[in-house]
Amino acid sequence: MTKFFEIDFIEVGNSASGDAISLRYQDDDGTEWIHVVDGGYSDDGDKLTKNIKANYDDPGFIDHVVLTHPDGDHASGLKKVLDEFDVGALWMNRPWQHVDELLPLFDYEYTRNELIQRLRRDFPYTADLEKIAIEKGIGIHDAFQGSQIGEFTVLAPSKRRYIDLIVDSEKTPEPERSSAIEGNIFERAIRAVRNMVVEWGEENLKGDTEGTSAENETSIVQFSELCGKKILLTGDVGVDGLEEAYQYAISMGVNLPGIDRFDVPHHGSRRNVSPEILDKWLGPKLNSKPENGNFTAIISANRNDKSHPRKAVVRALIH
Repeated sequence: MTKFFEIDFIEVGNSASGDAISLRYQDDDGTEWIHVVDGGYSDDGDKLTKNIKANYDDPGFIDHVVLTHPDGDHASGLKKVLDEFDVGALWMNRPWQHVDELLPLFDYEYTRNELIQRLRRDFPYTADLEKIAIEKGIGIHDAFQGSQIGEFTVLAPSKRRYIDLIVDSEKTPEPERSSAIEGNIFERAIRAVRNMVVEWGEENLKGDTEGTSAENETSIVQFSELCGKKILLTGDVGVDGLEEAYQYAISMGVNLPGIDRFDVPHHGSRRNVSPEILDKWLGPKLNSKPENGNFTAIISANRNDKSHPRKAVVRALIH
């Protein structure tokens, strides 16, 4: 049980959006924990570290740093965090750590070392953070389904799904068209023919029909209940990842629907959510707009970003 928690979402970028989140919470023993999730662009690392120093009593140590997925608008600013603080653990998934499972899934006959080098080149932000962490002696940990990061549990991705997504990524070599990859294509085809549900406010969401990138779907989804509030941090995950996370949360005994603090994925993109998945996490659509409530949705979108958040997503959250 926690005595208090605070979550800060830092506005990142100049006109494009990104994610940089810091958390502090205290357990029953009076121990305080600091937990950073993503760091925005390179210049945003300064904003993030200054916020932590100013509002978290100028700590010299951060317990957990999490990179949700390997995009620059989430990863680049974490270099500053690793440089500026002593860090207990860096949580991120590195494709080259799973080379033996990936090797037979690609068409081209790579040697093991060739594929490792190719993956490091294809995911440079992850490789850069790994280099800093090794130089500073920071432990690096996988963050797959079931991992415990402080008070937070990783709900998605599972390791098996992560491997499939790396193979499916546009960044990686041409895959061997195995049944697993064909299965992913078939699932996307099914989503493409689904009809959208429209009620009192139109929910023109595209998570079921268009979906998001494989890289976004690798996002580490974290859940915790702090001070009786259920918190979901999503990165840039899409509908498939939210469904995987939901099923795992149910298996853990989490009482859903009902999230109190919802980090809306991918800066409010309509390609990352659907009416069905929002119903599962947040509850069924309402007949009319509510007067007020205790639910809070946070969208990490720069005020000058003309593409995010999408109005359809904002409407769906109000429903």
